[in-house]
Amino acid sequence: MFKIYQLHIFKKFFLKYIYFNIIFLALIIIMGFLEEISFFKNLDKSIFYSLALTFLSAPSTLFEILPFIFLLSTQFLFFDLINNGELAILKRNSLNNFNIIKNLFLFGILIGIFNIVIFYNVSAIMKFHYLNIKNNFSNDNKYLAMVTESGIWIKDNIDNKNLIIKSKKIDDNLLYDVIINEFNSNFELTRIIQSNKIDIESKNWVIYDPMIITNNIKEFPSNKIFITTNFDKIRINNFFSDISTMNMIDLYDSKTDLERLGYSSKEISIYLLKILMMPLNYGIIIILASILMFNVKRYNSFIFNLLLGIMISVSIYYLTFIFNALGNTGKISTQQSVFFPMLILSIISLIGVIKINEK
Repeated sequence: MFKIYQLHIFKKFFLKYIYFNIIFLALIIIMGFLEEISFFKNLDKSIFYSLALTFLSAPSTLFEILPFIFLLSTQFLFFDLINNGELAILKRNSLNNFNIIKNLFLFGILIGIFNIVIFYNVSAIMKFHYLNIKNNFSNDNKYLAMVTESGIWIKDNIDNKNLIIKSKKIDDNLLYDVIINEFNSNFELTRIIQSNKIDIESKNWVIYDPMIITNNIKEFPSNKIFITTNFDKIRINNFFSDISTMNMIDLYDSKTDLERLGYSSKEISIYLLKILMMPLNYGIIIILASILMFNVKRYNSFIFNLLLGIMISVSIYYLTFIFNALGNTGKISTQQSVFFPMLILSIISLIGVIKINEK
């Protein structure tokens, strides 16, 4: 009998979870579709083009709000169980409050593992293709995250040489208006290479019409020369692109490359750790939502529970945002920026769990 009721709870929770996923996905698609129509209004593109782009970007947005969906799913599961009298029946069949929460916690972790292994990686790939397509229609680099106001800066170390590379613009496999400062192992300047255009399709860069300055003497050796670097078009795009477009393997590889080449990897480290801890985070949110529902009145309205869920979600969002910002600025460590919000929520949940069977 215990297993039957356990499966009953799991089924009801999963249906709520799917229900809220569908609702929020529909809202995301509607709002995204309106945005894409606005973007393409002056371009000769079919409305189906806007719709296709909307579907490419929607899963990534949905993934970001999954904690909110877990919270609402738990709330409205208990809303049904309490108001239909099912909770009382479950308790009479050896399921106390703690057991119900424990089972939901484990179920949330299982869904969370699926989300980070399958759903996140698929949504990241779709977001990558979305931004790639969008870049082709953007005249102001609005969607080209690797281009900054001051241009692109690359630090490289290869064959006992240190390279500091500055470029004003990147377009597909070409860097434009490039200055390469080459230093020896003691970081003494050996030469400067300037070029209006460099092909970065592979790690063996093709420098067109170079001007080489050595000991203040300018040389114009030939129409093109070659230098070997650790970077190609794909790696540069990964470094400076939206990290939400990277799957788990790309995130780890980019983090390793950034650290090896002396760049700060804090943002990627925090994002990667957040993704890995998502299943546990979902479980904690389920516990928190369960405790809240055990403490509300039986006949509180649908609107009351919805507003309560929104207020809690906003509070959790800002709590996480503050600690992530502190981590990105180096005020606290990467681990602290991710674990402190979870620790605070865990303590609050633990206080509620201690006396949960009295409810």
